Amino acid sequence: MSGLIIAVPSKGRLKEQVEGWLADCGLKLEVTGGARGYLASLRGVAGVQVRLLSAADIADALDAGEVHMGVTGEDLLRERGEDLDGRVLLLRPLGFGRADLVTAVPKSWLDVDSMADLEEVAHDYLRRTGRRMRVATKYLSQTRGFFARHGIADYRIAESGGATEGAPAAGSAELVVDITSTGATLQANGLKVLADGVMLRSQAHLAAALRVTWDAEALSQAERLLRVVEARAAALRSATLTWPGRGDAAEDKVVGALVKAGASRRPNGLLVDSTQVADSSLALTAAGLGPVTASKPDFVFDVNCQALDTLRAKIF
Repeated sequence: MSGLIIAVPSKGRLKEQVEGWLADCGLKLEVTGGARGYLASLRGVAGVQVRLLSAADIADALDAGEVHMGVTGEDLLRERGEDLDGRVLLLRPLGFGRADLVTAVPKSWLDVDSMADLEEVAHDYLRRTGRRMRVATKYLSQTRGFFARHGIADYRIAESGGATEGAPAAGSAELVVDITSTGATLQANGLKVLADGVMLRSQAHLAAALRVTWDAEALSQAERLLRVVEARAAALRSATLTWPGRGDAAEDKVVGALVKAGASRRPNGLLVDSTQVADSSLALTAAGLGPVTASKPDFVFDVNCQALDTLRAKIF
């Protein structure tokens, strides 16, 4: 394939969030073929083909090397197997689409609060009934790996095709492994999350396929995209401090100390972490420098781009 192909969610809240994230980076998603079209372009990175797919299909496409990059949930990517990192590179967590993959049991199991407790109950259940406990889930791979790490073997998976959280009440499973954002649905179905039962704290990620062919055009377009995305992310966590400079030894001393602590020099001031605005400004005014003005940059483009460097190292 020639040129960069990116997959983004085709519907729902995640689609809206991805569009908002791209727009915040100055990259507008333009759907072709009307509102129900499944192809789009990305204004700001010429020649990129955007495919609109379901979040699950994006994970499949990345794993199979059918697209170069995509945005989907980490939970869906991790379900592709424990050797995922050899096939897909997670480039950047995006801070939305958050949900936890958890182990939840009936609230009536008063003495079961941890995975160790569950291991004992599973063993006892097998001894008493001659059957293994059923775990309802759509996340087969992660459930097997997580349960194995906790030494739980006396269970069997009841693959869920619908509302997983309702399985215990319906009598089709004893417990569940499911994704949850607030826990409200689990609670409404009489379930509780085990104290150490969180398998994954998932969120949407920008990811790259490692088994796809990366030609020069695709890599060049990916570089532009990643540099813009990283520059916007850097700006969101940064602030610029400016003040009337004096150019004396006292100013050099306090500025040098702030640079040593992590600030970056700018021709007319300093770039600091957003959390350090107050402390840095107070250090400057304490040295008689001021007034100090703090402002937020829109983008902070650096010579180095860690996401791009990581991608290049993986594909070459």
